[in-house]
Amino acid sequence: MHDYDDIIRLLNQQGWAVVDNAIATDWQETLLSSGQQLWQAGEFSGGEIGRSQHDARQPRIRGDAICWVPPGSVLAGHPFFAWMAQFRTVLNQQFEMGLRSQEFHFARYDSGAGYQKHIDQHRGSDHRKVSIVLYLNPGWDAANGGELCLYNPYDPDTEIARFAPLAGRLAVFVSGVMPHQVLPALATRWSLTGWLRTDEIRDSHASGLRR
Repeated sequence: MHDYDDIIRLLNQQGWAVVDNAIATDWQETLLSSGQQLWQAGEFSGGEIGRSQHDARQPRIRGDAICWVPPGSVLAGHPFFAWMAQFRTVLNQQFEMGLRSQEFHFARYDSGAGYQKHIDQHRGSDHRKVSIVLYLNPGWDAANGGELCLYNPYDPDTEIARFAPLAGRLAVFVSGVMPHQVLPALATRWSLTGWLRTDEIRDSHASGLRR
């Protein structure tokens, strides 16, 4: 069985996938440690909405702080990112998606922070094709909330699934069609979030691309 078989099967069936055993525990631990070190070093900044000056920071809509993983950095050499590059190859073989690059950032939500319902494509740009969220919250108590909510693309008021941000849980969905929301949590919530893209991108942080 291929590492990606369950994800591909679910994407075929419903356009999204959530799996719990795809990412090795030691990868989760080292990624979380890297994110926490970057947070302690002051490398995070508030997440922004869109790309225009008027969109920018709106904490009531989007409450996370983020830190991009620069391509070519030591951190970008983590095996998770090579695993994702291979996943791009598999998606191209299965669905002819033309994926050419990937971008990732750590996301940290303080207690009480969330992200209102949205989709993962900017106005006037459709390069983001597949959204990826890897949760990094060991020992997460479901009573803390912080779930990812997915909504029906044809009826965005209808919730179709809800998932707690358990450590190692990987969510994959089509960026331009899947409305989703991050519910506020009662504890700090960590994830590694990214997109598989059809354009070439070398440094998402420097180019001003935001989620």
